[in-house]
Amino acid sequence: MYAFVNLYGCSIGDDSSIGTFVEIQKGTRIGSRCKISSHTFICEGVTIEDECFIGHNVTFINDRFPSATNADGTLQTARDWSVVATIVRKRASIGSGAVILCGVTIGANALIGAGSVVTKDVPDNAIVSGVPARLLRNK
Repeated sequence: MYAFVNLYGCSIGDDSSIGTFVEIQKGTRIGSRCKISSHTFICEGVTIEDECFIGHNVTFINDRFPSATNADGTLQTARDWSVVATIVRKRASIGSGAVILCGVTIGANALIGAGSVVTKDVPDNAIVSGVPARLLRNK
């Protein structure tokens, strides 16, 4: 663990490394032997299994329709929306600057290219890249 890390009621497995300026929100599960690089945001509802690599400045999203207020103009609270879960399977790697939308599963041993926006499930052993992320090939 490094300085300037914000951890809020999450679970982090043995031998995992968390970089500087990372925020991991409540209910998040990080497996064992993972590397979470600096400036990454892992929101509530994300599960990262064992031996995953998360590059610098990766952002996870947990809300399909984010809004600050309700239709009547009142500020939204936790009761006004539902967390949409995301799963990163064992040994997956996510390149720096990627954005992972909610409700997707990134398959085991998959590789997400730097700067990609993942909008749908990624199969096991796939290499994806782009905006939106598309299959380049399999490992």
